[in-house]
Amino acid sequence: MSRSREDSAPDRGDSADDLVGIGFGPANLALAIAIEEHNRRAPDEALTVGFVEQQERFGWHRGMLLEGATMQVSFLKDLATMRDPRSRFTFLTYLQERGRLADFINLKTFYPTRVEFHDYFEWCAAEFAGQVGYGRRAVEIRPVETDGRIGAVDVVTEPVAAGGADGAGRQVRRARNIVVGTGLKPRLPEGVAAGERVWHTRDLLHRAPRLTERPHRRFTVVGAGQSAAEAVDYLHRTYPDAEICAVFARYGYSPADDSPFANRIFDPSAVDDFFAAPEDVKRTLLGYHANTNYSVVDGDLITSLYREVYQDKVSGRERLRILNTTRLTGVEHTPDGARALVHNLATGEKYALDSDAVVLATGYTQVDPRDLLGDLAPACLTDGDGRLRVDRDHRVLTADHVDAGIYLQGGTEHTHGITSSLLSTLAVRSGEICDSLLLRRTGRQLHADRAGARAL
Repeated sequence: MSRSREDSAPDRGDSADDLVGIGFGPANLALAIAIEEHNRRAPDEALTVGFVEQQERFGWHRGMLLEGATMQVSFLKDLATMRDPRSRFTFLTYLQERGRLADFINLKTFYPTRVEFHDYFEWCAAEFAGQVGYGRRAVEIRPVETDGRIGAVDVVTEPVAAGGADGAGRQVRRARNIVVGTGLKPRLPEGVAAGERVWHTRDLLHRAPRLTERPHRRFTVVGAGQSAAEAVDYLHRTYPDAEICAVFARYGYSPADDSPFANRIFDPSAVDDFFAAPEDVKRTLLGYHANTNYSVVDGDLITSLYREVYQDKVSGRERLRILNTTRLTGVEHTPDGARALVHNLATGEKYALDSDAVVLATGYTQVDPRDLLGDLAPACLTDGDGRLRVDRDHRVLTADHVDAGIYLQGGTEHTHGITSSLLSTLAVRSGEICDSLLLRRTGRQLHADRAGARAL
């Protein structure tokens, strides 16, 4: 296990942890693994770490763990393999411990189900239960200043269950570095509010089973990406008495480009290439390869949905309706459901879809870490577009008087490329952050030793 400051880590003269992680999803879980494995190899150089996570237990997109849905990344892009295939935290080791290694091999696939991969994440996370403060949220980051320099921060947390009660259950943990891995937040269309019958896809499996009244009338799904198509497929299979309306502005679902050469954009080496490229090249690359990840759908799922549409026509009951070239203009909450207001862009027709529920597969947006950094935010350097400047080691560049490190797990697409918020490079990225922490700690110690020598 990664050591906490109460364990027998080397005494460096203060009670601060080397790192406190904010959020404990797959990204910071991968980092916990990398640090744990470093600490086992070099116990005399062990890093002291802890994490805070607002969920009560580990969870990753639980609302979209749909039966039969598979991962879009190879199992080899797990939390450890691409950094160290010998790690005890690989997906293959997980399969061996679960007694399914031979069975999985016989499947002849690189793509496990999402349910199984989530179980793998939970299997890994169980090893770090003592390092994570579950059910707590970080509410403030306070700079710790000594002689004009900020060498550490205090991470203030409170229990989620307190419901914002003033100061109830607050705790403070000091750290020389923090890593922000809070993930993404759901993006809703402008003017649309979530409600009892208006959901983002992240809540699909939490909300849909509650609709027990019969018969079901209609579900409206807004969006053209993978989550939208999966939601349409799930609702069509699960509610055979309901009409499913898929609303999107495109003419049809666009297939994801998962061809071998295009997939190189997800390689760890592509991060190096992207980081070193001029700004205009970065923008061009993101534009060229957006169809590997954004608003695209797995080709097999597109074919399956088309087959369902065709079979509905054959049977004379068109239960799956593809409302293409159509845009959502608003949602009204009604006593027994929700009304989706839509506009056909080709014909100009406007009409309403009275629905049991409106499901918004409208993507996610990054959380700006500056909202959490408080008084430390002005010390973070930005580029000409107001975006945080981030070094190759995933550390935010700061003013000269700040020695505390601020690392980002996500929100770095403008500097590190398309894998910023994806699983593809988590194993390698976690190793890079771990190495950076060690190098910066060595630099601090050398600086302190030289300062002490001058004082003598």
